[in-house]
Amino acid sequence: MVDTVIVEADTAPVSAVSWPAIIAGGFVAAAMTLLLLALGAGIGFSVVSPWSGLPDITTTKAATVGGIFMAVTAVMSSALGGYITGRLRTRWAASTAADEVYFRDTAHGVLAWAFATVMGAALLASVATVVSGGAAAGAGSGVVSIARDGRTAMLLDPMLDRLFRPDYAALTDGTGQRAAGVFAAGRDLAVDRDAALRILRSRTELAADDRQYLAQMVAARTGLAPADAERRVATVEAEARAALDSARHAAMQLSFWLVASMLLGALAAGLAATEGGAARDGRS
Repeated sequence: MVDTVIVEADTAPVSAVSWPAIIAGGFVAAAMTLLLLALGAGIGFSVVSPWSGLPDITTTKAATVGGIFMAVTAVMSSALGGYITGRLRTRWAASTAADEVYFRDTAHGVLAWAFATVMGAALLASVATVVSGGAAAGAGSGVVSIARDGRTAMLLDPMLDRLFRPDYAALTDGTGQRAAGVFAAGRDLAVDRDAALRILRSRTELAADDRQYLAQMVAARTGLAPADAERRVATVEAEARAALDSARHAAMQLSFWLVASMLLGALAAGLAATEGGAARDGRS
C-alpha cells in the first residue's frame, strides 16, 4: 500500500497595505474638504481657499473663527475619507489577530488622511503659483512691488489712501485752479505710494529721515502744511504698525490652529477607518 503525502503549497504573501482603498478614501476626503471650503467661503468662515490667494485674516478673533472652521472641516472630511477606506479595504485572512486588524484599519485611515493632505497641499500650491504669477504679469503700471506682497498692500491700502488724501482747498488756492508748485509734478502717484508702502511695512519704528521723507512727500502731494503732514504721517505710522502686528499675531495663531486641525484630522481618519473596518467584517 502506497501512502499519499499531501504537501500544501505556501500561499503568496499579501501586502498589508490596500492602496486602492487608501486612494479612494483620500479622494473622498479631498473632495469633501473642497466642498466645505466652498461653503465656508460663502458664509465668511473660510481662511484657506483654492480660489483665493489672499485670505483676509488680520485679527486674532478672525483667526480663531477661521481656525475653528478649519478644524471642523478637517475632522468631517478626514472622518468620511477614513470610513470609506475602512469599508473598501479587502479582508485579511481569518487567522489575523484582532489587534492586528485594528492596527491595520487605523493605519489605513491615517494613510488616507496623509494622501488627501499631500494632494490638497500640492493643489493649493499650484493654484497659488498661478494666481501670484498672473498678478505679477499684470502689474506693469508701477505697482509691481504691491503685487509681490499683496497681503501687506491690501492691509495698508486704506492707510495709504488717508496718507495721500489731498487738501483740495490748498491745492486749488481757494480759486478752483491748481496752485503753482503744490503738486509733485512729473512723478507718478503710484511710485510714491509704493515707496510709502515699503517704508510703512517695516517692523521697527521709522527712522527720522524716513519719517521726514514721508512728510515731505505727503506735503507735496496733498497741499498740507509741513507740520500737518508730519502729524498725518505719525498717525498713519502708528496705525500701520498696530495693523501689521495684529496681522502677524493672527498668522501665528492661525498656524497653531492649522497644526491642531491636521492632528485632529489624522485622529478622526484613523478612528473612522476602524469603524468602517468593523462594519465591513460584521463586528459592529
